[in-house]
Amino acid sequence: NLRKAGIQNTRKEERLKFDRLDPFAGTWLHATGDYTDKDGKSRRAAVCIGPEHGTVGPDLVKEAAKEAVQGVGFDLLIVCGFAFDPHVSEEVKRYGKLAVVPARMNPDLAMGDELLKKTGAGNLFMVFGEPDVEIKKQKDGKLTAEIKGVDIYDPTTGQIRNSSTDDIACWFIDTEYNGESFFVRHARFTGADEPYEKLKRALRADIDEAAWSSLYSTVSRPFDKPKTGKIAVKVINHYGDEVLKMFDIQKG
Repeated sequence: NLRKAGIQNTRKEERLKFDRLDPFAGTWLHATGDYTDKDGKSRRAAVCIGPEHGTVGPDLVKEAAKEAVQGVGFDLLIVCGFAFDPHVSEEVKRYGKLAVVPARMNPDLAMGDELLKKTGAGNLFMVFGEPDVEIKKQKDGKLTAEIKGVDIYDPTTGQIRNSSTDDIACWFIDTEYNGESFFVRHARFTGADEPYEKLKRALRADIDEAAWSSLYSTVSRPFDKPKTGKIAVKVINHYGDEVLKMFDIQKG
């Protein structure tokens, strides 16, 4: 499926297509292959596939990256998983010339080939960037979170670009994150195509427009400083891909 579908972000023209992809009997690496970047250069890629059940954590990324830089080495390490630990976003930045890309696998892949024949190969392996969030302290000591967009990775060039909140469908905040379970305490909706009418049709009921307008925002309501010292923000795009970013308030 990876050989056939490649790696995508939210733009069709930025899909990474493999020229070759073969199974590899490594300890942490499961496939190796080649792809051609936008400059026409051939690049080597390694693939690590995460657990069928559970999340991909920073330790898995670390071990796969260590294996990928041995010997001749690779230009790109793709770590595939159904879900990712929020600490992975920091771990992938630590390997210099080796670009490490987390790729979220579509849950349809766990359902077998029969379902994939009906749904097609689109959006099976998606690269979703890191949210650009600013935590601000208010005069009364409370905090607010503002989302400014998402950093999108282009797998064909290795470049990271900023995108606006237009690509974000909704975002959630856990203002007392315990480092394990994400609990939605604040929910906000955004996006270029305001989803008010779609939600109204889906619910088949009238919605309080004043209440809805308070939810349709890129800035949260003020909240108390977390007792756990941690805040987590989860962002979901229009394709249903999600990313989680954690903030340690004690460290600033």
